[in-house]
Amino acid sequence: MSHISAKKEYKNLVDRLNKFPQGAPQSKTLYEILSVLFTEREAYLVSQLPIGAFRVKTAARIWTMTYDEALKVLDTLASRAILLDIEDEKGKKYILPPPMAGFIEFALMRTRGDIDQKLLAELYYQYLNVEEDFIKDLFYSSETKLGRVYVQEEVLTNENQVDILDFEKATHIIETSKHIAVGMCYCRHKMQHMGMACDAPLDICMTFGNTANSLIQNNYARRVDVVECKELLHQAYEHNLVQCGENVREGVTFICNCCGCCCEALLAAKKFGNMHPVQTTAFYPSVNDDSCIKCGKCEKACPIDAISLVKDDQGNKKVEIDYDVCLGCGICARNCNKGSIILKRREEKIITPSSSVHRVVLQAIEKGTLLDLISETEAFKNHRVMASILSAILKMSPVKQLLAKDQVKSIYLDRLLRVKQ
Repeated sequence: MSHISAKKEYKNLVDRLNKFPQGAPQSKTLYEILSVLFTEREAYLVSQLPIGAFRVKTAARIWTMTYDEALKVLDTLASRAILLDIEDEKGKKYILPPPMAGFIEFALMRTRGDIDQKLLAELYYQYLNVEEDFIKDLFYSSETKLGRVYVQEEVLTNENQVDILDFEKATHIIETSKHIAVGMCYCRHKMQHMGMACDAPLDICMTFGNTANSLIQNNYARRVDVVECKELLHQAYEHNLVQCGENVREGVTFICNCCGCCCEALLAAKKFGNMHPVQTTAFYPSVNDDSCIKCGKCEKACPIDAISLVKDDQGNKKVEIDYDVCLGCGICARNCNKGSIILKRREEKIITPSSSVHRVVLQAIEKGTLLDLISETEAFKNHRVMASILSAILKMSPVKQLLAKDQVKSIYLDRLLRVKQ
């Protein structure tokens, strides 16, 4: 295949990725990344796959292949964590995950010899840490965030423990997940190849549910039980790692344990300040100036540099917290030996999407791409997909519903919203 036609196959793949609310801005580096992860033929085939889950017969029809030929291609892609293969009551189905949290990360969630991981790490660093368009699009292109921070439960007061909701607890996610997997932290693995990694634990990236099961079956992560996963969570606490998970109330698929020197979300938080790459917790730290000894441990421990030890007009030291930047993780409170920092619940209400579909639809509305999400041929043919999207729209505020209606300009949607009102 010529160089020109190869470019076309990868461009088609990029166009397919950008039909999803979380896309991948075009870049020479992105094409180099995709050429490492996909062959030209694979790029061509994947570019035709539907948004959302599908079965072998759907891929076979789209690709004009036999069932067995399509199955072989799909299983090959799943074995490399390009696709996720998911079991349900009807058998196996497949889904193309977004670039992140998705196939970009999965490629570095274990050591492997079939691709040049050092080259891939260098390309990732260029695309994510130098060029920044992807990171800005990932974290700042919509009001609804991909991820949210979980508070470190061990530092909560008794009053906080009563107030905190189940979905705000990392321990609740662990305790209620059917499948739990632990794999290599993509961020620190990438930085390891760049000679810039810290000494935080590497094998501590947590995935849950069907995503976890797919990664386990394809040897990208190992299965752990609730007890071991909680032990790893405690280990993350001890290393001052921030828990960043999927921004949903139900069906959380991942919780990353993030450091401030390697991990994309926290690097973005430090670089772009109060724009918040991930949703904050429902808590914020409060300092008792009377008992605080101004030791500076909280300043040193804060992973996003939101705490400073400054001097007042009289030259006296005091702890100053930038609440516009603070994520409310509780690491500062954990590192205060005097107990001078406690967490208080924020007054403003934080809205967390109910499910992945709810979050994706919100992001699509905010980015003006809802039509791409629901007008795709396969989605229209799948009544369950359409039902879940419309159900998510009905849960939204009237303002968001009007935005959705304006983007779709659908008579059916108009009638549906009028019935609800």
